[in-house]
This record gives sequence, C-alpha cells and structure tokens, in this order.
Amino acid sequence: MNKKHLSERDICTKYITPALQKAGWDIATQIREEFPLTKGRIIVRGKLHTRGKHKRADYVLFYKPNIPIAIIEAKDNKHSIGDGMQQALGYAEMLDVPFIFSSNGDGFLFHNKIATDGIIERELALHEFPSAETLWQWWSEHRGLNEQQNTLITQDYFSDGSHKVPRYYQLQAINKTIEAIAQGQNRILLVMATGTGKTFTAFQIIWRLWKSRAKKRILFLADRNILVDQTMTNDFKPFGSAMTKIQKRQVNKSYEIYLSLYQAVTGNEEDKNIYRQFSPDFFDLIVIDECHRGSAADDSAWREILEYFSSATQIGLTATPKETKEVSNIDYFGDPIYTYSLRQGIDDGFLAPYTVVRIDFDRDLSGWRPDKEMVDKYGNQIEDRIYNQKDFDKTLVLEKRTRLVAKKITEFLKQTNRFDKTIVFCENIDHAERMRQALVNENADMVAQNSKYVMRITGDNEEGKAELDNFIFPESKYPVIATTSKLMTTGVDAQTCKLIVLDQRIQSMTEFKQIIGRGTRINEEHGKYYFTIMDFKKATELFADPDFDGEPVQIYEPAEDQSPVPPEELTEPESVDGTPTPETEENGVDWEEVDIISEPEGKNSIRRYVVEGVEVKVAAERVQYFDANGKLITESLKDYTRNTLTKEYATLNDFLRRWNSAEKKQAIINELSEQGIFFEALAEEVGRQSGKVFDPFDLVCHIVWDMPPLTRKERAEQVKKRNYFTRYGEQARRVLEGLLDKYADEGVTHIEEPQILTIAPFTELGTPIEIIQTFGGLEQYQQAINELEQAIYSAEAK
Repeated sequence: MNKKHLSERDICTKYITPALQKAGWDIATQIREEFPLTKGRIIVRGKLHTRGKHKRADYVLFYKPNIPIAIIEAKDNKHSIGDGMQQALGYAEMLDVPFIFSSNGDGFLFHNKIATDGIIERELALHEFPSAETLWQWWSEHRGLNEQQNTLITQDYFSDGSHKVPRYYQLQAINKTIEAIAQGQNRILLVMATGTGKTFTAFQIIWRLWKSRAKKRILFLADRNILVDQTMTNDFKPFGSAMTKIQKRQVNKSYEIYLSLYQAVTGNEEDKNIYRQFSPDFFDLIVIDECHRGSAADDSAWREILEYFSSATQIGLTATPKETKEVSNIDYFGDPIYTYSLRQGIDDGFLAPYTVVRIDFDRDLSGWRPDKEMVDKYGNQIEDRIYNQKDFDKTLVLEKRTRLVAKKITEFLKQTNRFDKTIVFCENIDHAERMRQALVNENADMVAQNSKYVMRITGDNEEGKAELDNFIFPESKYPVIATTSKLMTTGVDAQTCKLIVLDQRIQSMTEFKQIIGRGTRINEEHGKYYFTIMDFKKATELFADPDFDGEPVQIYEPAEDQSPVPPEELTEPESVDGTPTPETEENGVDWEEVDIISEPEGKNSIRRYVVEGVEVKVAAERVQYFDANGKLITESLKDYTRNTLTKEYATLNDFLRRWNSAEKKQAIINELSEQGIFFEALAEEVGRQSGKVFDPFDLVCHIVWDMPPLTRKERAEQVKKRNYFTRYGEQARRVLEGLLDKYADEGVTHIEEPQILTIAPFTELGTPIEIIQTFGGLEQYQQAINELEQAIYSAEAK
C-alpha cells in the first residue's frame, strides 16, 4: 500500500504505535493516544454558545501513570517528518515534558530539551525510538534526583478506575509540588483560579505523599465549615477511616489525615489549647486552603498555627494571592511554584466565560445634592453636600435606586430564565436586606409560589445561612436569588450560578477575582456554560486592569508604624488596600455584623440617610461580549463575522475554492463556529430583514462580501432547471432528487451523512446498501454527493 494514501490515524496504527511497542513501551499503561489537553473555549453571543477548537495531543507517553515524559505529534505521509514539531512543542510546554517527537510514519524528529551535546533536534529511524527507562534516566540525571527522591516522585496518584483523572495543569501542579518536596522545599505556594480544582489537586498531592509514607500525619485547613465538610465527602473521601475532622475541645491523635476549620483551633485561650495539645512536630504536612485570606497577615490566626507547626512542610493554595504593602503570602511561602489563571481556565474551556451587562444610573454619574435643610424619611437632616456613587448605600440610600436595580435584575431574568441562580452583591447587610425586599416586590408572582425564591444570605442571619447549601446544590430549585454582602464572596461552590450582580463598589483586585469566581464553574448537566455579570457600580472596569490576570508580584513592605488606628477613625472593617475585607468568623467576630447604622447610637457611629422621593433613571446600558481570545468585542455580530472571515479568506474566490474543495461542508462550518461565528444568530438577524431562511454559505457570502443571498429552495430550483439529473439512471436520479429536497428543507450538512438513507423517502427506494450499490459503491455514491453540492453552489460563481 502506498503510504501517501494513508490517513494520519492509519500512520499511527501501522507505524508509530508498533515502533513504541518495539521500544518496550507498555500500550496499556504508558501510551495515551489522542490525549485531551483542553476542552475548547466556550464562545458566547446572546443566548447562544459554542465551543472553540480543543487541543489534543496525538500521543502522550508516561513513564508512570502520573508522570508524562514525552509528546508525539503525528502527521500523514504527505507531510514531512518534522511538520508536527511546532505543534508538539506547544503541547510539551503545557505538560512540562522534556522530550518531543514528530512523525509522518517514515521515522521521528526528536527534540531533546535537555540535550548535553548541543544537538537539540535529530532524526531517528522508526526502530531507534528510545525506551521509557532511557528517557527517565536522562530526565532524572538532568534534575539530579537520587533513588529515594525518585521513589517519592514516581508514587502513583489515586485512581480506582472511576475516579476523575487530573487535567494537564493539575498534573503539573501535583508533580511540581511533589518534586519540590522531594528536593527538600518546605514552603510551597500554588495559585489556581477558582473552579479549577484546587482541592482535588491538594488531595492528589496528599495522597501521593501519604501513600509513599513521606508524610504520615497531615493537616488540611480551611476557613469555612462548608469547605471542610465538602472536602471530606467529595475529594478526600478515599482517605476513609484514616481521616477525621477536628472539633472544638476534641482531640484524637490516632488518625493520620486531619481536617479543620481554622477557627476551631484558634481564637481564645481555650481554643488555642486544642492545637497546642498536638506537639509542634506532630504534623509532617499542612495544606492551607484559600491562604490569601487570614494567613497572609503576619499576626493572623492562621500564621500562628503555621509558625507553631513550623517543622512541617506547608503548602498554600490560593486563587488570588494577597499582596499589599503590609500583607504578603509570597513573603511567607515564596514565589508560586505553579500558576493557573482565570484567563487560562476560560481559554482552555474548563471555566465558564462571561458577558457583561453594564448599567449606569444618572444619579451615579452626576451625583445628588439635597435641598436646603432637607430631611430623610426618619426625620434626620441631611448633610448638605454632593453625594455620589461611593456614598450610595453606605452613607446615603436612594430608595428608588434600589428599586430600579431590582427591576433591571428581574427584567433580565424574565428575558432569560426566572430560575437561573443569581447572587446580588451589596455594600453591606442593610443594603442586602433592602435589596431582598425590592426583589420580593418585583418578583411577587414567584415569591407567591415559594417564599424562598429570594433570600438574604448574610453572616448575621441564621435563616439565610441555613439556605446556603440549597442555593449551592444544583438539584435544589430554591433559593433562586441570593442577596449578600461578604458571606458568599469566597468558598461558595455555586456551580449553577448564571447571574452575578454587582451593586457594590469593588476596588480590591483580590475581592473582585473572588466574586467573579462565583460564576466561573461549568455544569453541563444543568446547562451552565457561561454566566452574566450585571454591573451597576463600574466594578467591571477592573477587567481592564493589566493586573487582573497577571502573575502575582510581591510588593510586601514591612510597615514602619504598626501603631493601632485610633478608635475614632474606625468605621467599617477595611482591608489594607481600602476595601472591605471578606467576612470571617475569626475570634468569634462576624465582620458582616459590623455595619453603618441608620440611626445615631453612639459617638463614633455614622448616620445613613434614607431618602424616598428622588427619581433615578438609567443613563446608559450596554452588553459586552468577548472573542475567542478573551478580548472585548466592541463591533456588531456582523462586523465581527466580517473581520474574522477576511482574516481567514482574503477574497470571495479564496472562500469559494475552500468551500468547493471540502469533502464535507460541515467541516468548514465547524471551523468557523470554533472562531465564534454564530450562524443561527446571523440567520435570525438576516432573516428578520428579508423574511427568508439562508444556510451558512449564503450568510457568509452576503455578510462578508455583500453577495445577494439565495435561499436553499432557490438554489434547489436552479439545479432542477438545469436538468442536472439526466446523466443518472432512474433509481439514482430519484435518490439525488430526494437529497436535493432534503437540502432545501434542512441544509447541506444533512445530505452529507449516509444515515440519511435510513429515513423517508429513501426507505421506499431500498436499503442504504442497495441505494449505494445503485451508484456502483460507496466511493461513487460520495462522488455523486460532492457533484450535487457543486451544482447547488455553482450559481455563486456565475
């Protein structure tokens, strides 16, 4: 057989895989073909979404099931031996593997990142492919690993056949951490965006260290009860009876894996005695979840635990490193050993992208000043000054503004889905309660069905906090809308949350990332592929900040003056960068309970004025979309389509050549869809103007090159007028006429699949095999389909 006629898959099966087996690679445990790396970015336009092109390596070779060591990119034999190398190098960077190969079936081009002889790339014959042991030996020697270190590094991760397998970035995070510990590093920081599986990654790290007996007693710390409980019942479940949760005033030292709410072992002296019941060298390993919060400060309770158990290896997990002039976890843990950002997660298709609905009110833009000696609804004389956005809902409440926010939220849900889980972030508890009331009134019909349709979930309200699990649980219908201040900023795994409302001024990048993280999880089972951010207070301007998704940079500077703030300067709890801190329960204080009051109760309180009759109107409203690269799209859908297509095809003739030469038109349609071309939305937009239905080919030609579009029925009629079918026999002609009618009704992609022969009217003409034999066989049948498609679209060239 001529090798040039073989497909890429045939080259793999007949040449590459046999070469690997002859070199001693185990096909069951060491060779992974078509290894998935990414899922493809989700691209959103209006109510439509699609996935961009995913990345998949033809081969990933593993020394052990947890250690990828080589990449092979295969091409068919029409390509040169090295044509896949650049693609393979990109995959190798994602997996951090040192050995990269490209092949077309004739041999291999070998790229050796750790070559010591100065020759990075060389060609190898098929029989010269190196063994797994050879590659591992080269890699171990390069890193200077001894036998004991290799034993730890090669310890398998947990797998029971049904348990999920780590994604490429999780593999990197796990392996880099294990290797660092093997080489003696005891302070490690991992930065992974919310929703990318920090806890699962931590579990696999702990499992490998525990199973290898490198670490025998391990403490996992989190700052929310729900996080500890979820961890025990989900990711950490395989630890079984070796695992326990530390409760207040209860210590049992017979376990090996301990999980704790850090407040349970810190606080007053009685609480502190709990962790002091453990000797300072009791734990070999401590893993701190969300270490950007309490542990970042030098004098925090977390830091106190870490310093008490200072001999233990300590791993910090965070989505948003806390870095200010006074607070630094990089100062404590060191630079991140691995970072996987929000942008990477969205680009790879593991995190949900977002659209932004930005709404500005007239009073927010121009401010408001009270009339002379004006009083609020409680009879308090309002201080005469200009109030603007930073005052609203803190020192001044415009009740009609609150109602307008609630109205816009409700309008959006009515246009999409009244049961889409929604979190409304408010300035404080008082604001969250007023917003709850306004939303109840706007959604009176839904509240009449179930009073829990809208709930305030804040730290001071037991009824609301009791519903947090129901809000998070995808199967629970209620609550649907949650108003909050700080309680749901972090640690809330709301997989089905589709709308995040920002009626809170946010100037802290850390807090902004935490809030956005509430919507980034994908849940395909419940139709959650993307989410919407509705912004009333310009918070989304932080997306434009270059630091939004940048690498964490240490800016910690020892404070010169650590003197306490005078009591008269204390108002609301604030972080060191001037924004409210996430709610904690440290030392028994729930910071959400510290609030500005509307009635004067003491010398240091701040009055909040509540004003009834001031009109508030929408000044501007716009929807913002993001392209396949995550950049803001400012042009219309038509303009975006035109600009995208002209980058791919310089002229109409270029597009026509590509269209007519494609074996299946669906392949081109899929390629364009992966670039964010939404044919359904374009068809609706063009169809509204003309009242007609067009298929993708005509939409592209019309929108991009201004060609008059033809409907499918018009194209089908043109083919019939040309007496196209006279060259075929009666039976074949009846089949092709039926296919042409199917094209007119349903489009070109439906006639390209042989399965269409299993439905009427073709079933009246015989079985699919009999029909295909009418044309002389499958190859001749496919050729007839291709010629029919050329006839359908040939009118465009005339």
